Amino acid sequence: MTTNITAVPNEVTKVAYQSQAANGLAIVRVTIGAMLVWVFFENLGKGLYTPAGYAGLINDYIKHSHSPAVWKAVMGLAASHAAMAAPMQALTEISLGVLLVIGLLTRPAAFVAFLYLGSLWVSEWGTSWIWELLVPVLASLALAVGRAGRAWRRRMAGGASAVLSVVVI
Repeated sequence: MTTNITAVPNEVTKVAYQSQAANGLAIVRVTIGAMLVWVFFENLGKGLYTPAGYAGLINDYIKHSHSPAVWKAVMGLAASHAAMAAPMQALTEISLGVLLVIGLLTRPAAFVAFLYLGSLWVSEWGTSWIWELLVPVLASLALAVGRAGRAWRRRMAGGASAVLSVVVI
């Protein structure tokens, strides 16, 4: 039986690059999650989860943003049902934040965060810097696509066996 010496360094390099990418995605995941938790408490302190506070914010978006008319109609519906929409937004923000920080249901939570932050981005067109929310929107999409919750769990569960298999080969 012949041994291919070059295969071992290639496998080691591949595992190292995957590990670095997974660590990077995990850092982005925790950062987006922490941002959502922070925003929850910031909005809670501002009273934006009360019906009046929520409706006022949404009506301000409708009045000042450059969102498409159809989106402004959707925002108007949310503002007119602020007693229900405000707690739903609060629950969405805190739930997504906690799920992303702890790495539970990472891909579905990241995809929902992508949709949620994307809708907020469209709502804020013309009222803030366009890149302010676009970066977290795209980062959330990358988390959903890139399996962001697997970095440390993979290293802890399969890392020793992967290293052992590389050494044995």
